[in-house]
Amino acid sequence: MKPRILVVDDEPEAVELVEFNLKQAGYTVSTAADGAEALKKAHSQPPDLIVLDVMLPEMDGFEACKVLRLDPATTKVPIIMLTAKAAEIDRVLGLELGADDYLTKPFSPRELLLRIKKILARGATEEKPKDQLRFGDLLIDIPRHIASWKSKAIELTATEFKLLTVLAQRAGRVQSRDHLLRDVWEYDSLIDTRTVDTHMRRLREKLGPASKHLDTVRGVGYRFVE
Repeated sequence: MKPRILVVDDEPEAVELVEFNLKQAGYTVSTAADGAEALKKAHSQPPDLIVLDVMLPEMDGFEACKVLRLDPATTKVPIIMLTAKAAEIDRVLGLELGADDYLTKPFSPRELLLRIKKILARGATEEKPKDQLRFGDLLIDIPRHIASWKSKAIELTATEFKLLTVLAQRAGRVQSRDHLLRDVWEYDSLIDTRTVDTHMRRLREKLGPASKHLDTVRGVGYRFVE
């Protein structure tokens, strides 16, 4: 079955251009002209990926992204945000709200296709998680619930181990604090994100030299680096 992409933009010319290129690349495409219509379509039939413009009437893309991430039906659907704004604060806000990637208008349809292909391929890989993750001297044995550095076990709580595992399974990808609260703590509502920071500090202390794999992305969250 062809992957289905939901394109959300209130500019007909932009939608037509993106839709044409996506169909040429073999994707099934549905469209929406505003945030409310996008939420309705995404909830009734969750797509494989959403291309979401920021500048939308009534409900903008940031707000739509936030709602999509809080809806269990769409919380894991990848989102690429499109915007005419190039300011860093807008990129950070989009990532903080749960977007997977960010493209500034005007953009090349070829670049959009490459990013979509990469995200969908990454998702297919994640569907088959490994039992063990090894990064140099750091070994994470998921079934046995053990992390070790140079064959020496690291004493971690259940939450610390899950936090480490989630970051390691998504190595190279920035994880916002809100994302981690949902995936590690399984909180449905957004609470004080200092919970994440406190656990990260403890996790780094326990990992010692292995903490070099944990990177702080200022203003956004954390990333596991190989």
